[in-house]
Amino acid sequence: MKHKAVFGFHAVTSRIRHEASSVEMIYVDGTRNDRRMQDLLALAKSFSVRIIQSDSTRLDKLCGTRRHQGVVAMAEPLSLARNLDELLDAISGTPLLLVLDGITDPHNLGACLRVADSVGAHAVIAPKDRSVGINATVEKVASGAAQTVPYIPVTNLARALRQLKERGIWVVGTSDAATKSLYDVDYTVPTAFVMGAEGSGMRRLTQEVCDELVVIPMMGSVESLNISVASGVCLYEARRQRLKG
Repeated sequence: MKHKAVFGFHAVTSRIRHEASSVEMIYVDGTRNDRRMQDLLALAKSFSVRIIQSDSTRLDKLCGTRRHQGVVAMAEPLSLARNLDELLDAISGTPLLLVLDGITDPHNLGACLRVADSVGAHAVIAPKDRSVGINATVEKVASGAAQTVPYIPVTNLARALRQLKERGIWVVGTSDAATKSLYDVDYTVPTAFVMGAEGSGMRRLTQEVCDELVVIPMMGSVESLNISVASGVCLYEARRQRLKG
């Protein structure tokens, strides 16, 4: 099986803790001997993960960036849910999903995965042809969430949303043009939030498939929120309602 690079302290630590058996080896900067590196090495040794002393030049080449913090793991891809049917069949409890329409920035996707993990969302869904997909940068920004939150790429987003609706999931799109506030909708039912790209928003067909459109009230001078912040606002409102109920 082909291995992929996972880099950065958060991402590598999370991968070892959750799926140590998937990690073939970790390369570490031999010049770093601070507490953070010592803790990581101790963790790796406790799980019998092979450690290879390296230099920054080799680490740069392994992950294609200098932002590795001196640690790069070579690991097998994780076996989270691979398609929408598999995901929906495996969900226990009331579904809470995040759908991203047109997110091409790896930092935004990584942050969205991190938000989804923090709120206990069951998955992040995105179209194959209009999304950055999971890469090393996404994994680093996600700080481990790429190993815990299923990321489901779909060929046709509108069709996937209809599939969610057939399963009894209420599809709620966010739009600046909506007349109903985010806070005026019941999210204790199975819910999928659909977020569009910053600036362009959701595509027309995506918007037409939604059961409902809501707007996040903006009180200040800025016109919109970063996609990961907006995702967090929506997902945590759903979680707040469910905890209250």
